[in-house]
Amino acid sequence: MRYCPACGAPVAVRRPPGDTFERHVCTACGIIHYHNPKVVVGAFCRWQDQVLLCRRAIEPRAGYWTIPAGYLELGESSEQGAIREALEEANARIEITGLLGVYNVVRIGQLQLFYRARLLSPEVAAGSETTELALFDWSEIPWQDLAFPSVDWLLRQARSVWHAPDPIVPALGP
Repeated sequence: MRYCPACGAPVAVRRPPGDTFERHVCTACGIIHYHNPKVVVGAFCRWQDQVLLCRRAIEPRAGYWTIPAGYLELGESSEQGAIREALEEANARIEITGLLGVYNVVRIGQLQLFYRARLLSPEVAAGSETTELALFDWSEIPWQDLAFPSVDWLLRQARSVWHAPDPIVPALGP
């Protein structure tokens, strides 16, 4: 960052008083511009004994399989974001049943939150970021063609709770 988005003045990298990190600080208005991790949200969606996977139409990793997931938007909860991503990428209507995994991917500045979800219908359709969808039995998951390590981690975590009952999830704050 070279210029302050608030006032247009140059920014300097320095440690603000009382802070432990160097930050981009506006030389004119003094606003501190924080650079924080991006939050990725997604859903491990099940229909009976099958899991929904989406083949990516976009980079990175176009052509590889993933779960419906993407960046959390301002103004939505992580659960709302996971529901939105399932709808956008797979036209899937889901019910969140619990938090399944939290992954810190520090090298790329991401915090990933993945939920267990029940598909409300097996009727799904590819969205603009998806070329193909499929419901896979566990033995059919294309392990060699998964888009990201966190998808592999998540699927393995899901397998460990595959037959566990869905937890009761209380509604979380606004």
